[in-house]
Amino acid sequence: MRPSGRKLDEMRAVSVETGFTKHAEGSALIKMGDTHVLCTATIEDRVPPFIKGSGLGWVTAEYGMLPRATNTRMRREAAMGKQGGRTVEIQRLIGRALRAGVDRSALGERQITIDCDVLQADGGTRCASITGGWIALKLAVNKLMKAGDVKNDPLIDPVAAISCGIYAGQPILDLDYPEDSEAGVDGNFIMTGTGRLIETQMSAEGSTYSREQMNHLMDLAEKGVAELVEIQKAATA
Repeated sequence: MRPSGRKLDEMRAVSVETGFTKHAEGSALIKMGDTHVLCTATIEDRVPPFIKGSGLGWVTAEYGMLPRATNTRMRREAAMGKQGGRTVEIQRLIGRALRAGVDRSALGERQITIDCDVLQADGGTRCASITGGWIALKLAVNKLMKAGDVKNDPLIDPVAAISCGIYAGQPILDLDYPEDSEAGVDGNFIMTGTGRLIETQMSAEGSTYSREQMNHLMDLAEKGVAELVEIQKAATA
């Protein structure tokens, strides 16, 4: 039995509130159980120097957690003078995950920055950030298209992410913190709406796993991502 009482292949309740902030070109508050992440998209008519003049656009991301997003207060990274390694790793992951679903030529020479701010954490913050980040990105692109700044939709495929793992010997979908902290195997699966893999992060956290178990986790991830993509489409329709 899972601590939450969920079935092995059952995700936490997911909700999305779009237009959550006034100024961003796209914004969404995504809630996956008790993990809440605010995702905003900012459009700028510039690109990084390494692609300037190429005609290609760029999508990047920044990630952070509020001091009391967790059970005990964390110091703000700004107060410490630098970002932690975990933060840098996650925001790079979000950026390259979202770029996998973008036709950068159709986007044109502009940059869209996705800011993911974790308001409350209960496991799976990077997955919620990617899933909510795509919604904010889509809303921003919709504005570009409505204004006529972009002729063809540069978003070629939705991008979503979900965690899976082995808890108490059983493969489960969408780990919350009590499960994540005790899981023997923990994985994050980032996929497109058509089922293509973008990135898979899996590691043994105290016990090894078999090829059969890995395949089972992949099946769970496909189910979870398919459900999330339908939520994304409904939120951006």
